[in-house]
Amino acid sequence: MKKLLVPFLLLLLIPACSARKAPVIGISCARSASGATQLATTYTEAIVRAGGVAVVLPTVASSGEAERLLDILDGIVFSGGEDVSPAWYGESVWNETVHIDTLRDHSDSLLTRAALASGKPILAICRGAQLVNVMLGGSLYQDLPTQLGSSVTHGGGASHEITLEAGSVLQDIFGTGSIQVNSFHHQAVKDLAPGLTVTARAADGVVEAYEAPRIWAVQFHPEKMLQAGETRWLPLFERFVEWCAGNPSKTK
Repeated sequence: MKKLLVPFLLLLLIPACSARKAPVIGISCARSASGATQLATTYTEAIVRAGGVAVVLPTVASSGEAERLLDILDGIVFSGGEDVSPAWYGESVWNETVHIDTLRDHSDSLLTRAALASGKPILAICRGAQLVNVMLGGSLYQDLPTQLGSSVTHGGGASHEITLEAGSVLQDIFGTGSIQVNSFHHQAVKDLAPGLTVTARAADGVVEAYEAPRIWAVQFHPEKMLQAGETRWLPLFERFVEWCAGNPSKTK
């Protein structure tokens, strides 16, 4: 009996040892007025529901800190929040609607550069989509109502339709050419950075999503819609988690 015990125990352990480890996904944060790390639970809940391990990232002060964080992550989500400083794309502040957190801009720029250098998957949401575009050499409309003007209402939690490009991740997930999304932004991509491809637009032409080989970016908030009960948005996060887990078949 003793001779049979060890092989039997090994057979019991094989499934546990071979089970795939859930990917660790970092999420960038805003800061409160007192400087505390601040993040809506909608982001962490979406990643956890999709099968990932969510890690709330602190503010970083150096490229070394950012690189060490990326070393332990399988992917990163750049979250929404304040406006990206126009100084990053060579402009002055347009008007009083532009609100900037200089410390967060610095931290997020370091994290973005580290993420791009690592080659790990990036999901950029709202401010995150604007940030990544700027870090790659693009620019932004600082205030859509006064710079562009449109019949489409952007911001304030409004809802509007976007058109999806054929072959994009969003079009593949939903199997349709258009879908309704929420809107919490007053800035948006103006000049698209080299290497990025627009994959969705609002009726007024505003960029609502773009992609690159290691980047998915959306101007709206799918995590908010998921929390509100729109479960059709869960596959977006599931695909991202699968991508971070090293399953390339799930990137399209």
